Parts: sequence; structure tokens; C-alpha cells
Amino acid sequence: MEIGPKQEILLPVKPRFIAFSLLSGFLLNLLPMGGLLDALRPDFTAMILLYWCIHQPLRIGIGAAWLFGILMDVADGALFGEHALAYSLMAFIALALRRRMSMLQIGHQFTHVTLILLVMQAVVVLTGLVAKNIFVGWTYFLGSVTAGLLWPLLSYLLKLPQRPKPDPDRI
Repeated sequence: MEIGPKQEILLPVKPRFIAFSLLSGFLLNLLPMGGLLDALRPDFTAMILLYWCIHQPLRIGIGAAWLFGILMDVADGALFGEHALAYSLMAFIALALRRRMSMLQIGHQFTHVTLILLVMQAVVVLTGLVAKNIFVGWTYFLGSVTAGLLWPLLSYLLKLPQRPKPDPDRI
């Protein structure tokens, strides 16, 4: 029985790749979708911020989460600071739990990721409810479950550039 994830030595991540992945997540959030797809769509920016907060806490933290939250507020037309508060809280929780999450196998991280993203979405909903007296509905929270299911794929994709190339001379 395996206790933790398979240990592998990764190359250092390039800051340009971190920036590219965050920008890609932000742009994926801006894609228009309708109906059920919109309800099932995870917050890609939050997912990628969460990943980098866990795996690169010295480069991406609460400040970066706040900045992307402000950008998301502007792009989404939301209450100014709504996503910034939610993303900052999400980053704080991720930084607090990052050692525990890094010890878990990737499939077992589903619960942590889903709960952290549910808290983030609950903050967005509560601030909208308090400020504008508008409730978006319970289907808004389906994106967190989708994000938890997509977490292994996201982790695999974001680790690809860090994996060393196989040595052709090795037998």
C-alpha cells in the first residue's frame, strides 16, 4: 500500500510558464458558454492559482491571487473586490494546507481541492448576496466539483514542462 505520491525530481518551473498558465486560465474563464456548460465550467483561474500556490508558494501567493481576483472582477463586471477577496482567501487556505496536499496522491486531492474551491465560490456568492441582494442559484457550485474532477489532468499538464527529458543513452 502506497502512503504518498510517487516522488519524482522535477526541473525548476520557469516564471514565464507560470504567467502563461495563469493568463490561459483567465482567458478560459472569459469564453462565453451557455446553459448547463456554464454551470459545469470550473473557475480555471482559481484552479491554476490553487495549483501554483501549492507547488510554488514562493512565487505565487496571496498577492497574485488578489491581483487576478481584481482582474476577474473587472472582466466579469462583478462587484469590485468580490473575486479578489475570494481568491485571496483561497490562496491563504492553499498555503496553509499545501504540505498536507502535497503528501496525498493526486486522486485523493479531489476532496481538498473541491472544498477549497467551494469556500472560494461561497465567498463570491455571499459578497454578491450582501452587496447586491442577488443569489445566483445552487448550480453555481457545480463548477467546484468539475474542478475537483479535472484536478489530476491539470496537475499532469502543468508538470509536463518540468519533467526532464529521458536520457537516450540510458539502458
